[in-house]
Amino acid sequence: MDELENNGELQNEEGTIHNVVPVSGMYENWFLDYASYVILERAVPAINDGLKPVQRRILHAMREMDDGRYNKVANIIGSTMQYHPHGDMSIGDAMVNLGQKELLIDMQGNWGDVRTGDRAAASRYIEARPSKFALDVLYNPQTTEWQLSYDGRKKEPVTLPVKFPLLLAQGVEGIAVGLSTKILPHNFCELIDACIKYLRGKSFKLYPDFLTGGTIDVSEYNKGLRGGKVKVRAKIEEVDKNTLVIKDIPYGTTTTSLIESIVKANEKGKIKIKKVIDNTAKDIEIQVDLAPGQSPDITIDALYAFTDCQVSISPNACVIVEDKPIFLTVDEILKKNADQTVDLLRRELEIRRNELLEKILFSSLEKIFIENRIYRDIEECETWESVLETIDTGLEPYKSQFYREIVRDDIIRLTEIKIKRISKFDSFKADELMKKLQEELAEVEHHLANIIDYAVTYYERLLEKYGKGKERKTEISSIETITATVVAANNQKLYVNRKDGFIGYGLKKDEYLGECSDLDDIIAFRKDGKFMVVRIQDKVFVGKDILYAGVFRKNDDRMVYNMAYVDGGSGRTFAKRFSVTSITRDKEYNLCKSDKGSKVHYFTANPNGEAELITVFLTAGAKARKKVFDFDFADIEIKGRGAGGNILTRYPVRKIELKTAGKSTLGGLDIWYDKSIGRLNTDERGEYLGNFQAEDKIISFYKDGQYELSTFELTNRYNANNILNIVKFDPEMTVSVIYQDGTSKTYYVKRFQIETLTLNKEYKFISEEKGSKLIALSLFSAPLIEVNYKKKGENTKSTDTFNLSELIEIKGWKALGNKFPVQTITSVKEIEPEIEEEEAGTETPSSQKEDTSENIDFLSKLKEDIRHEVEEESEKEKLSNAPEKSGKEDKGLDIGSSIEFDIRKDDKKNGKDQLGLFE
Repeated sequence: MDELENNGELQNEEGTIHNVVPVSGMYENWFLDYASYVILERAVPAINDGLKPVQRRILHAMREMDDGRYNKVANIIGSTMQYHPHGDMSIGDAMVNLGQKELLIDMQGNWGDVRTGDRAAASRYIEARPSKFALDVLYNPQTTEWQLSYDGRKKEPVTLPVKFPLLLAQGVEGIAVGLSTKILPHNFCELIDACIKYLRGKSFKLYPDFLTGGTIDVSEYNKGLRGGKVKVRAKIEEVDKNTLVIKDIPYGTTTTSLIESIVKANEKGKIKIKKVIDNTAKDIEIQVDLAPGQSPDITIDALYAFTDCQVSISPNACVIVEDKPIFLTVDEILKKNADQTVDLLRRELEIRRNELLEKILFSSLEKIFIENRIYRDIEECETWESVLETIDTGLEPYKSQFYREIVRDDIIRLTEIKIKRISKFDSFKADELMKKLQEELAEVEHHLANIIDYAVTYYERLLEKYGKGKERKTEISSIETITATVVAANNQKLYVNRKDGFIGYGLKKDEYLGECSDLDDIIAFRKDGKFMVVRIQDKVFVGKDILYAGVFRKNDDRMVYNMAYVDGGSGRTFAKRFSVTSITRDKEYNLCKSDKGSKVHYFTANPNGEAELITVFLTAGAKARKKVFDFDFADIEIKGRGAGGNILTRYPVRKIELKTAGKSTLGGLDIWYDKSIGRLNTDERGEYLGNFQAEDKIISFYKDGQYELSTFELTNRYNANNILNIVKFDPEMTVSVIYQDGTSKTYYVKRFQIETLTLNKEYKFISEEKGSKLIALSLFSAPLIEVNYKKKGENTKSTDTFNLSELIEIKGWKALGNKFPVQTITSVKEIEPEIEEEEAGTETPSSQKEDTSENIDFLSKLKEDIRHEVEEESEKEKLSNAPEKSGKEDKGLDIGSSIEFDIRKDDKKNGKDQLGLFE
């Protein structure tokens, strides 16, 4: 049957009109409905209880089934399907995920392992019941708002009346249509403390905590909002120089996924290991065996840089508030949860108060009804209405004492009292019961009047009852940024074809330069005075006649290039020294004054700013009298790459040759130690260790009585929790210690100097006996120690000061030492000398040295004032002590005469010339 379209309507031949709905309109409406359903009913949790609908229905079904015993999870899933219009598999997965959070479900059987990724057993094999904590904070039918289930046969809660910030404790992750949420789990105890602080009007801070442990950097957490992030690290320990052990894993990973990421990084050449062994049982333990010659410190950094040993997590706190998705901070979520807890507690108290009032009212009515024998008055009544009227009349004199009006239902309840109860009624017991009810009512009224204190007490009870074993598992710490190119294993070999201008790791028939990583950048300098930086490739063209090619390190200001070139414009030869710290990759840069005709005669790359001596040979036809002369690059300054340089000669140059290799013209490297992360740095973070030359070392003293020498490489890692002191090593330093022997419990004192020079090896300098403890350590030459101790036979404490240099001479580091003068030590404290002698590790960084130029005028004026005072005193002394008879007068000192002061070395040493007034 043909139909005709007319103004959005279809009309058939019979004249029947059909409304037409455009497909675009259907799509818009249906898609919006679908998106709203997914957001509200599946993916995003409600702020009221922190649960998604499937989780809420599981917990409600468990409460309906709860009889104190475990139920098969399969049965719980079947019961939940009465409320949840989806399959049993989705319910089972949601229930396992809920149980693995170890908070709301008391589990029995194999529920899988969130650390290893092992799945739970089938639902018919595992059992569950609500945890005691869930029964305490999750359920209360009287304060629950109910709605009909999807088929109208059952009632289910709109939200559960949760009296705890459950959403923040469990965390949640969900993806909806055009919207996602990711709230990280937080520590149980810290959440309760934060609620208490909020209710008390104090500030609080919340940071994530994970069951998998590890270390977290929360510096960019941004309170859980979009745009923030946290870095989470596994805990990696160095067992020995060939073995590492991973103890904790980052949140969101498993031991299986972590091992797979390590294997992939090894296959790609980012790290070099022999094998990975998973020894995880009760505790996580992944053993990593290193390849021969690999540094444990660099490998640890590489594991963090290239594997799942470090992950970055971006939170996105989105919750449903009044049927709308809202983005909130974790602080705002906690405040709303705490306010809701207060409101729920108030409602529970109000309900209890009403119950008590009703109990008191009926108990009073019952007592009046029985004691005044009103029940006998109804014996003559012939109708039901007359019975009720008779009772109502008998109660009339007492109605004023009740808190509300006596209604018909109250009177009906009195008629339901059995004769047996009336006959056994005890007025004294009735009064006692009413007294208890009155006391409880007064207590409830007090709690309502002081609802905040009541809520705080409630939280404190939760903490006391359930807080044990829920201490923080993830350590909050700073996590340094690791440069991947620094720690990547050298997995490629670099070759160069100088003549044709190619570099790369595929030119295996050409000149070999060295090893590199496939993440490195390569810098190449050409004979025409130009250079460029390119990403390492199999083969890449950088220009013909390559003079130098090597790995480029960004911001490396210690790599100095020395160059001599002839300028194409003027014909003069220039010498220059420069660094290349930052560039644009694949861009060509010119190092000469002229773009055309310039030519490089001599070029060297110096990793530590070395400046060599060269010999310059002029051409035979040069007019210069001296055709061969030497030039020292140390005579010119290091400038930018764009500088033209210093004129080396105006005459034509035949060749330039190296005469003598030079030394570094750069100062030493200022090193700091950041104890928060246990790393060295040059960024002035933490404790200043000193200015280091190439041969210098660092010495670390550990709390367990060991010391270790190491280089000052920035890739070194130190266990900050075990380090007692870390300083620049001085071979002349004297170490003074007090320790307790583990077996005899005797205290010893010893002084020694470092005799071992082996790097990265720990040496124990106290007793080897088990239980030996280091009590005090000092690096001063004459350390003063204040000791608190108990005298024999006395309970009072005494305090004495000991100079350890007077108690024992310097001996070997293995020596036992001498017994300490007192053996009942309670505490030890080092007293720093008023004027510290120069000790190892006490240098002042060049950047922190006082600029004395600002004090020159002050010191000059001070010297002049002192000089005038001395002259005046001398003049007075001359007049008072003038000889009475002398042919020659003692004129004393004339103005402008110089005076010499005898400043003895001892006085200088004792600090009497600290101002530097005399030279």
